Amino acid sequence: MKVNTRCDCGSKLDKDTVALNKKLLGRQVKVRMCLSCLAKFSETTVERLKERIEMFKAQGCGLFS
Repeated sequence: MKVNTRCDCGSKLDKDTVALNKKLLGRQVKVRMCLSCLAKFSETTVERLKERIEMFKAQGCGLFS
């Protein structure tokens, strides 16, 4: 399966953002969102999503390696 590396808004996605999409939305989801769009969708902030990325990395989540 090809991973979408751009959000619908045109933003390029980095590997941590793709990993967060997989973690929060599921591995099979074909549409990926940038942090800004994901924050709006999740009704949270970009800063909180960045904190979650760091938390998952600290926990050793394989998606973020």
